[in-house]
Amino acid sequence: MKLTQKLIIFSFASVLALKLNSQNRINPNLVLEAMLEATKYMVEEVSYNGGYVWYYLPDFSRQWGEMEAYKTMVWLQHPGTISMGHLFLDAYRVTKDEYYYSAAEKAASALIWGQSHEGGWNYMIDFAGDRSLKQWYNTIGKNGWRLEEFQHYYGNSTFDDDVTSDAARFLMRMYLEKMDPKYKPAIDKAIGFVLKSQYPNGGWPQRYPYVKGFETDKFPDYTPFYTFNDDVIWENIHFLMQCYLVLGEERFLEPIYRGMNFYKISQDEIGAWGQQLDMNMKTASARTYEPAAFLPRTTCENALLLIKFYKLTGDKMFLGGVPKAISWLEQIKLSENKVEGHRTHPTFLDAKTNKPIYVHRRGSNVVNGEYYMDENDSNLLSHYYGKAFVQLDYLKDEYQKVLKLSEAEIAQNSPLKPKQFQDSQTPQRYYDLNRYVYGFEVDEKQVSEVLSELDDANRWLTTRAYISNPYIGDPEYTIPTDEFATTRVGDEYDTSPYPNKTNQLFISTGTYIRNMKILIGYLKNVK
Repeated sequence: MKLTQKLIIFSFASVLALKLNSQNRINPNLVLEAMLEATKYMVEEVSYNGGYVWYYLPDFSRQWGEMEAYKTMVWLQHPGTISMGHLFLDAYRVTKDEYYYSAAEKAASALIWGQSHEGGWNYMIDFAGDRSLKQWYNTIGKNGWRLEEFQHYYGNSTFDDDVTSDAARFLMRMYLEKMDPKYKPAIDKAIGFVLKSQYPNGGWPQRYPYVKGFETDKFPDYTPFYTFNDDVIWENIHFLMQCYLVLGEERFLEPIYRGMNFYKISQDEIGAWGQQLDMNMKTASARTYEPAAFLPRTTCENALLLIKFYKLTGDKMFLGGVPKAISWLEQIKLSENKVEGHRTHPTFLDAKTNKPIYVHRRGSNVVNGEYYMDENDSNLLSHYYGKAFVQLDYLKDEYQKVLKLSEAEIAQNSPLKPKQFQDSQTPQRYYDLNRYVYGFEVDEKQVSEVLSELDDANRWLTTRAYISNPYIGDPEYTIPTDEFATTRVGDEYDTSPYPNKTNQLFISTGTYIRNMKILIGYLKNVK
């Protein structure tokens, strides 16, 4: 970029006051220039084969997704490659600058390269292939004490953290943006994967297809269980509704309704839900700090979804389980002396006794460390706290509101009952397929701050990042300790991530996405 252009942008802080005083508007050209230069840096200097992780040291000597990543790896979970692709499309729609569409194409190509032959995706893609990825799992992944999902290489795809459904959703956006048929095979493959992996009763597993061999003496392999954790089932239903709306294929309706019905049949008679259910529809344990239990937070979220399903379909059967859920949540609230701020409920309750289960840990790493459970609410885990904030009042309000809706208001704007289009109109533009929609108001102060924080290399650097201990080999057994009972990370052998508490600066995809959303929002308002 020419020096004069840089001066236009980076002297912004000094001239902004004059501009605001005279016209109360920031010149949109300044915003467009900053957006483009920041994006060029991310695309041309940061990305690897079109993909991204979450954080990078400015010299690119280390990088992280949810855990430290090889240089040949890209991460899919938010705010990784998929979210970057969504952002590029958002920028393209506002600016019509083909550079953003090209950046989105590169992200899409990375996803297509990493799509499994069944049609889904893992948390990450390693362009060096399976041998390299297995080595990562056997070293860095295996030693992440609390991140047990990375301690095994399953060789299959995951619905956890919306990985597969959001990857498919982004590719759908790419296809619809210019109706480019080159994306259709990957989309069809992904849709087939979501449909094939659904159980006959409507639920979905966390991972698919099931790969045997990961059971332990204490815990069965939870990955094939019916899974509510991280919205696995809801996000698949949501994706299929989007497919129905924008593709118009009636075949999606049956699995959508079957998925919604699963919420009814999986609710326990007392009104609660577990986070995972085994093949006998009983609450089941997952990671070693997730006991077989009822979860108040999951119960509240599922009850809110029942209300949503009623509003989508008009079927009053979905409301039947809501009062039971509310009643149970009222009964199991913590006593006043046990409440901690907004944390009003225990995270886990024993499915047989309805008493709280509190999880603790001892040791310092994956070799000598272990999780254990009791009824003591002291020294609770910091990474999976034993008390939860539950939106009970919101649930009760939403239930009362929906009871007052007229028949005409129910399902009024449901994607299951789409509008009729005429002449050349198509449904593709009438539904936002981006999961991460920012709805906040944007003001000049925010825009000013974002623009002034862009450095002379066109980077938005931040100290807010998650880092980890570097892999230094597998630990030997040592005497367990309680030193790390309430910390996010164990000793120097633990490769789990923890918040950066230094002045070290990082390149962050999350920061880039946030700032770009602010600038995009501003451009929408001034047009």
